[in-house]
Amino acid sequence: MDTIKPKKIEAIGKSFPDERLTSAELGKLWATYMGNSMSICILSYYLQHVDDPDIKKLLENALKLSKSFTSKTKDILKKENYPIPTGFTEEDVNLDAPRLYKDEFYVHYLKYASKAGLSIYSVAIPLVYREDIKEFFQYCMNCTVQLMEQIKKVLMDKEMIVKPPFIEIPEKAEIVKSDFLNGYIGNVRPLHALEITHLYDNIENNATSKALILGFSQVAQSKKIRKLFIRGKEITHRQVEDYMHQLHKANLPSPSFIDHLVTTSTTPPFSDKIMLFHKTDMFSMKIRSFGNSLAVNGRHDIGVMYMKSLVEITLFVESAAKLMIENGWMEKPPETVDRENLPANK
Repeated sequence: MDTIKPKKIEAIGKSFPDERLTSAELGKLWATYMGNSMSICILSYYLQHVDDPDIKKLLENALKLSKSFTSKTKDILKKENYPIPTGFTEEDVNLDAPRLYKDEFYVHYLKYASKAGLSIYSVAIPLVYREDIKEFFQYCMNCTVQLMEQIKKVLMDKEMIVKPPFIEIPEKAEIVKSDFLNGYIGNVRPLHALEITHLYDNIENNATSKALILGFSQVAQSKKIRKLFIRGKEITHRQVEDYMHQLHKANLPSPSFIDHLVTTSTTPPFSDKIMLFHKTDMFSMKIRSFGNSLAVNGRHDIGVMYMKSLVEITLFVESAAKLMIENGWMEKPPETVDRENLPANK
């Protein structure tokens, strides 16, 4: 497996005195720094406990990219005299802690994390205008796509995953009928390809999320945080079962849970701060995923299912955010000026 060699960024390091960073550019740079400083801690620990050489190479490539993204983000922010976020440091990881996850879990985790990264970068690219920022996010996107292809190859070569379900090819193009939206009463049509796609994706994402939070619930030091993680684990399990049920009713296969890839260790490799941030971030990403799923869904029953999931996840994220604030762990993203409370107005 080759090391990822992306195209060099020419514009970073140049001066742009007449072009301030926009809110979109600042916001996405901040999110990139926070996410990748976290990933450096997580991946550095994974690399202490990996046996499979192919999986080790994947982790090394991912860690190298996270370090590169973080370094380049820091360079840009420094040139703009923007304060560097605290993010996460070596204080948030215990590299000497025993193994918490098995090798196969790392590959599923990297796929989930890469999807999250692609989501940040793909949203950023249409919204950024300054040359160095455009090139930076194109660089991030290109690198992450290359990593994703390596991850998928390892998953398939080692038979760790099943592809999304196959469906029959229709004989001709058709126009929908009046029962297209039915889900509870009347004639309920079969699932269409986009509904199947998002059910599969949500199962895959949430199976990884559940295994991660299962491990976190074993090692969290705070009783409040451990209780929240257990709640998140139970929410995720119920939701995955709901999505699986929809595919199985249609006689289609689904990905499975991967809880067996979590060891019985109770020694924390990560600080409560980084684990709580990570799960808040992952559950927040689910909100976007449910939005995407709802956007392509047509059946009432599936729409209601996603809305229920959305409410549960939103309440979890709110609880997690309150705990972050309570512990003084939540960093403030870039924000506009509160003009109603400027010093001269007091």
